[in-house]
Amino acid sequence: MAGLIAALLMPLTFFKPFNLIEAKLFDILSVIAPPRPSQFGAEVVAIDEPSFSEIGQRWPWSREMHAQLIESLRKAGAKVIAFDIIFSEPSSNNADKRFAESLGPDIVLASDDVTTQLDQGIQITRVNPIDPFLDAGAVPGVASVDPDGDIYLRRMPSQPDSFASEILRLAGTPVQPPPEGALIQHFGPSRTYPTVSYYQALDPQEFLQPDRFKDKIVLVGLSLKAATSANAGAPDTFPTAYTLTTGNLTAGVEVQATILDNLKNRLYVTPVPRIAVVFLIAAAAFLAAALSTRRVSWKTGLAAVFIVAFFFIEAWLLLRIERVWAPPALPIAAALAVFGTRFGLDYARERHLRHAVSEAFSRYLSPDLVAQLARDPSALKLGGERRNLSILFCDVRGFTTLSEKLKDEPERLTSLINRLLDPLSEAVLREGGTIDKYIGDCVMAFWNAPLPSPDHPVRAVHASMRMLDAVAALNVVLRKEEGENAPSFAIGVGINTGDCVVGNVGSRWRYDYSVLGDTVNLASRLESLSKEYGVALILGPATADAVRDHYALIELDRIAVRGRATQSAIYTVVAPLKGMDSSVADLMRLHPELLKTMRAGDTQDALALVEQCRALAPQLSGYYGKLKTKLTDTKE
Repeated sequence: MAGLIAALLMPLTFFKPFNLIEAKLFDILSVIAPPRPSQFGAEVVAIDEPSFSEIGQRWPWSREMHAQLIESLRKAGAKVIAFDIIFSEPSSNNADKRFAESLGPDIVLASDDVTTQLDQGIQITRVNPIDPFLDAGAVPGVASVDPDGDIYLRRMPSQPDSFASEILRLAGTPVQPPPEGALIQHFGPSRTYPTVSYYQALDPQEFLQPDRFKDKIVLVGLSLKAATSANAGAPDTFPTAYTLTTGNLTAGVEVQATILDNLKNRLYVTPVPRIAVVFLIAAAAFLAAALSTRRVSWKTGLAAVFIVAFFFIEAWLLLRIERVWAPPALPIAAALAVFGTRFGLDYARERHLRHAVSEAFSRYLSPDLVAQLARDPSALKLGGERRNLSILFCDVRGFTTLSEKLKDEPERLTSLINRLLDPLSEAVLREGGTIDKYIGDCVMAFWNAPLPSPDHPVRAVHASMRMLDAVAALNVVLRKEEGENAPSFAIGVGINTGDCVVGNVGSRWRYDYSVLGDTVNLASRLESLSKEYGVALILGPATADAVRDHYALIELDRIAVRGRATQSAIYTVVAPLKGMDSSVADLMRLHPELLKTMRAGDTQDALALVEQCRALAPQLSGYYGKLKTKLTDTKE
């Protein structure tokens, strides 16, 4: 994926509109602690608003005044005087003659290269000052600049006879033109360079400190916030890197001063070759891949932040130390795309895991619990763990006889058992239980796994009561459908609570989420004892202790339990405590007395108590009938 992402992003390196994004990043990084020359290489004489106010003339000003400025600057000791003004057309004869007389080999006049798009190609026309000015010894210098597509000025002029190059040559500091595509290092916002107004430079002795221009290069040009006249167009100003932070434009004459110092001090910035950017894209993509080999976590976020910071800092350090621009936009995009892909893969895997969890547990759990597991699969420990669970076994009484009776009608037998298992399963699921398995006509379920259920014994007993009600309701429906010959179902339920091991049980080819332990074995044993004791439900001792606040219980007997030195009591439910009538209260008082009498060997009194208890609880007549038979046999 890293290789594919890198391959998809590499063509953007050669896509010019995208280069503007890289250019904006250059603007941002180039103004952070920018390098500056130890001393600015030029003074700026600004044709600004105060000068218009003092001089009181409309633009263009008389060239006689420019001649006066040249003489004043020469007298002040200026080394080279450069006009960032194109004198390409004549004015009055006297003014032009006076200006020509002031010119000499220490004067640079701006010229311009005008590019025209023709059907046959591109035509470049050089616009020079008029001949009398050049014949007077003035040197032309190309002041053209090439803004980017967003009109920001970033590119160094590459002409060997550029305005700044000619100024430096006359000043005795010839320089080589910068490489193609070199970028301007701006040193500050507008008015960073030492600047005086035009009217002040006309009389420096009056307005300026002594030796202000001595042995200096002086640049003269417009520095206005508005156009000089209604039809003059926009003033000679440009957005630069500092425009992003200040919102102000920089005068063209100050831009020329900046270009001059870039050339003189070799502070311009050289972009790396595009092939190097391609390499950086690949390096960033594979570095991100190496840092995200594992699942997405907070560490992955830190790695992403690290890579973004690394490429930004690397670009800034190269810019500051080596004067090289390695744009970080595409490498960062490649790294973030790899991290995003890793996140997407993990998200898809997480969705798949949630779907797998939902699919696997939809057979065992209620829809609400399945949804909860899907939202938080970490709540599920499939490897196996020890938990305190409540285990329920429910078996259909007389199913073998029914099977023999319907051996020639397998479809009917299957339909009947499914109609029974469906409400039994619903009872488990409605109480938040987990259906472990169906063993023929037997249902095994448990509570408190895979999701915790603090009141799991109560829920298990609630489910058993729902089961008994569901069987009774199904019998009524069957009698209505088939008459008196309809089968009548009965169930026996055993519930036990204790510690178990729960998790995936099986082989590498097939496994189920199930439980193991003595608690499970005792629950199964209690279910089988329900038939022997003539009751529909038997609870183990731990379950009984947990539900005493909800149900009226009676002790059925005491049985030997594996792992215990003494016998343990087993119980059944008489009725819910809520709404309990007086007959149940009387039974709760008489039944313990019955058991005490039986264990004392007082058979006669015990038989009398059995009859009283059976009258109070007709639903337990089977149990009390067996006690009566047992007592009668003992008496005989």
